[in-house]
Order: sequence, then structure tokens, then C-alpha cells
Amino acid sequence: MRKVLVGTCAAIAVVAALCADAATPDWQVLSRFTVGGTGGWDLLAVDAPSRRLFVTRGEELMVIDVDSGKLLGSVPGLKRAHGVALVPAKKRGYVSSGGDDKVIAFDLDTLKPRGEIAVNGKNPDAMLFDTASQHVFAFNGRSNNASVIDPATDKVVASIELPGKPELAVSDEHGSLFVNIADKNQVAQIDAKTGKVTETWSLGSCEDPSGLAIDVQHKRLFSVCSNKQMVVLDARDGHVVATVTIGDEPDGAAFDAQTGNAFSSNSDGTLTVVHEDDADHYHVLATVATPSRSRTIAVDAKTHHVVLPTAQFGVTPAPTAEQPHPRPSMTPDSFGFIVVGQK
Repeated sequence: MRKVLVGTCAAIAVVAALCADAATPDWQVLSRFTVGGTGGWDLLAVDAPSRRLFVTRGEELMVIDVDSGKLLGSVPGLKRAHGVALVPAKKRGYVSSGGDDKVIAFDLDTLKPRGEIAVNGKNPDAMLFDTASQHVFAFNGRSNNASVIDPATDKVVASIELPGKPELAVSDEHGSLFVNIADKNQVAQIDAKTGKVTETWSLGSCEDPSGLAIDVQHKRLFSVCSNKQMVVLDARDGHVVATVTIGDEPDGAAFDAQTGNAFSSNSDGTLTVVHEDDADHYHVLATVATPSRSRTIAVDAKTHHVVLPTAQFGVTPAPTAEQPHPRPSMTPDSFGFIVVGQK
């Protein structure tokens, strides 16, 4: 009798969960904005209090009103801009300029550059501000290290050697940083105070991890991988908690602590929404159709919507010996962004 009761309760719980999902408002594209400008894009950040969206655009950092889509200004003079880190308490921002191995510091209010910081590495890419150490970290994609910048002086104060090629990174806000190591299919844990790698953890069946997000409260890391997987790690000991199927060619990951949703932005024209049922159990809540190549992402902490850069593209050229994987050209002035959420 007890076995029957347990089985019945489990079935009821499953039905209840399915009913709850069915009653949840559909995820969809809520708005689209065309901003224009030339060049591609890479990483982005939303400063929710100021309602500003920061997007790296090759030769500049573009700053946009996230609610209206209006261009507010830019930080110029960059060469292959990649990542951006914001330090609101000091009214400063930092953007990586991978083409000349620099980080540009700028004033958050005026957007005027404050100075150039030569990093001790090659091709600074992802950027991160860590509140516990009060330092900015630039992860250098071609030298397998990270440069540590002190915002009080705008100088590099240390270098962190990494076990492989770094991709996206996150902070637990308590002294530990985590970064995907793309060529080793690992996550490295860094002590932000000592600047040393303390652990390296396997991502299991993950291949070529890129985007990384964190649930600080439950100590969970979300790595998105090129073989259509989101791998969830325990940030305390690095064991694999779950593996969830996502879209193809992801580049960005995000987590919204209030809703318990993790996101993977995929180049195949999908956004995968993964819900955290509890710290050890996850399921795909929605797969949202998005424009193809919208593969970087930011969460708006005020609205809990997701922001994805996008553009229109022409026909992909035929492969050649010189260009075995050609990319289509972007339609001029078609760059913009979409906002995805529940209506």
C-alpha cells in the first residue's frame, strides 16, 4: 500500500508541475529595436538602475537606452572590443580592446575615456568586476591568463595564470571566481584575493564551453557547450549536478536569481530557458525562437527580461579552401536588439 501511495503522489507531483508550466505565460519576443551602426558585436551588459545597455561593437562600445532603443552615446577608439565590466560605485566602466591588448577605462556618467590600460596578456576578451576583491579582471584569450586591474589606480596589479584558454567568467561575490576553460572542457576556480587557481573541474560530456552563469544562493554554475549541452556544476566541489539539452552554437549564459531561470543564447535561432526546480533538478521551461546569430545575452535585473543583440544578414557564401566556414555579411545599419520575456 505504501508503494502505491508513493507512486501515486509522485505522479500527482509530475502532473502538477506540468500543469504549472502550462499555466505559465508563454515566453516570446516582447520588443525589437533597430539601432544601426557598423560592425559586428560581442558581449553586453545591462545596468538596470540607469536603464542602459552596453554592447561591444568592434571599434566602439555602444550605449543604448534599454527601454526605448535610443542610442545614448559610445566609447570610441577600440580595436575588436569584446567584454565590458561596470563599477557603478566608482562611476567607472572598463571595456576590453582585444586588437591592441588594452582595456579602456571610461566614466560611466559622461562615457568619456579615462585612460588606456595595457594588459599583461594577449587579446583581452571577457571582463568581470568582483565586488569582494574590488578588482576588475580581464581574461586574455590568447595568452591563457587574466589581468587584474585596481579601479582605484586603473593599473594592472597582478596576473593570474590559467590552465587553458579562458572564456566567460563569473564571481560568487564571496572571494571566488570561476571561468570556463574552452580547450580543456573545464571550469577553473580562482581565489580572487591571492590570484591563484585553486581548483580545475571537468565539465563531463561538455565540449568547448563558452557562456557561464552562476546561482550564488545555491552555489551552482551553468556552462553552455557547443555540443548542445548546459552542464550544471556544484560550485563547492565541482561535481556535475545535471546536464540539460539546449540549442546549437551557444555563446552566452545567464541566470535570474529571482525567477530561478537559467538561459542559453544559441546561434541557431533559439533561446533555451531552463528552470531550476531545486538545486539538483532542472528542466527546459521554454525554447524561444530568436533571430539567428543572437548568441550573446544579458538579463535585465529590473524587468527580468532577456536582452539579445541581433542583425539581419545576407546569404552565406559557398565554402572555399581559404574560407572553409564562411560567414554571411551583415545588412548595413540593421544592428539592434530584442527583448525576450513572459507576456
